[in-house]
Parts: sequence; C-alpha cells; structure tokens
Amino acid sequence: MRLIPIKENLEENIEFINNPLCKDAIQMTIDFFKKVGYMPPWIGYFIEEEGKLVGSAAYKGKPVNGRVEIAYGTFVQYQHQGIGTRICRQLVELSLATDPTVIITARTLPEENFSTLVLKKNNFIYTDIVDDPEDGPVWEWVYAPAGSIL
Repeated sequence: MRLIPIKENLEENIEFINNPLCKDAIQMTIDFFKKVGYMPPWIGYFIEEEGKLVGSAAYKGKPVNGRVEIAYGTFVQYQHQGIGTRICRQLVELSLATDPTVIITARTLPEENFSTLVLKKNNFIYTDIVDDPEDGPVWEWVYAPAGSIL
C-alpha cells in the first residue's frame, strides 16, 4: 500500500484530474488546502495498492495543540476487503514517524458502523461525543497504542 500525496494545486495533480474515482475528491482536497494550509505530511493522499487506486486519506490539517485528526475512505468497489483498516494504519504510522508525541484522533457518525470497526482494529478508543462544526454531533476516537492508558 502506498500513500500518493495530493499536491497543492490542481495543475500539479494531472494524474488524478481525469480519473473518475478522484475527480470530486481532488478539487475538494485542494480547496481544503487553501483553508488550512499545505504542510506535508499533514495533507491528503490517494491510496494505491497492487497498482490500483483504492481509496483516499487525509489529515485534517497540521497538528494543533499536539493533536491531529485523520480521515480515510475506500472507493466503493474496494470496500469490505480490509483496505480501510490498512489505510488507517498507514496514517497512524506516518503520524508517529513524523511526531511520536502527537495525539491522533478520528471522528465518526455517532453509531456503530464500518468506520468504528476500522478504528477499533487500529487501537482507537471512543472518548466522547463532540459537536463538529461541519458534521454536528460525532463520536471522537483517540489512538491508544497497545498497553497504553488514556
């Protein structure tokens, strides 16, 4: 599995612009960069596995107050194959390789679903319901390495 960085400007992302899987996400990601800044590795990525684009992932900006939020998704035809779990793991590993002290968070709809399962498989624990400015009430999760206590 390989994280392919989404570059800051549309014209730098030629390989994704005409791909129907990427078309919507690419513009949304670039617009997000304009809002929060472009600071690798705290950016968006497309995910390649076995030569195919299988999903996307992102940090929702650089760490703030020692915390960074991750987001990820698998393209429909690749769902239910463990790819989301591996994407999440890649984001955690990159976060900790970049800053071993960062607290990694994620947010989900306030219900048990595939995203909550992916997070549990990657040692995230549910911490609270928070009011997200864009999504309303959501469950917040925090990465807890095996053996740690939050």
